[in-house]
Amino acid sequence: MTSIKNLSAKQVGYIKVLVFILGLMPITRIVLAGFLGYLSANPLEFITRNTGDWTLYFLCITFAITPLRRLTKLNWLLRLRRMLGLFGFFYACLHFTTFLWFDHFFDLADMWMDVLERPFITVGFIAFVLLIPLAATSTNAMVRRLGGKRWQWLHNLFYLILPLGILHYWWMKAGKNLLAQPILFATIISILFLLRVLHKLRTKKAV
Repeated sequence: MTSIKNLSAKQVGYIKVLVFILGLMPITRIVLAGFLGYLSANPLEFITRNTGDWTLYFLCITFAITPLRRLTKLNWLLRLRRMLGLFGFFYACLHFTTFLWFDHFFDLADMWMDVLERPFITVGFIAFVLLIPLAATSTNAMVRRLGGKRWQWLHNLFYLILPLGILHYWWMKAGKNLLAQPILFATIISILFLLRVLHKLRTKKAV
């Protein structure tokens, strides 16, 4: 009997299919709500909030994979990380498209003024732009083309993107005096950063 620590490639494949299906559930819910007329009294806010929330959920889960793998010794978790990160990018694209389409009707000049004048949108836009090269270089072919070191250097941008995303969310919620969720996100991310720092320190001591 295969242990959970030593899953076969076929078993991991089944898990990836399940994760893929689950990853599509949020957008499926939004689409169905739209068709059935259940988008709430403010459809734009519903779509914006949901796509933004799920962007952070997936990015946080992606960031948690490495510490979780170290704690559990479940090395196959690493094979889910790319898909989870790309789902984060997918929902970030939907979040940005909602902003560009419904808020500004594809008026790029008007959108750009909004980006420059509203700090919480500024940091969110920067985080989204930084995500693009990470998504574009997520394939094995791009790892080989860039080389391991350059690819790793580029993907270290994730350490900047996630705090920017949290800050974007914090400022947006602060305007409504709703800080419970931003505080939770910030706490989770702080713990994950701390786990990575502690691992680095232990690795240095062991050398």
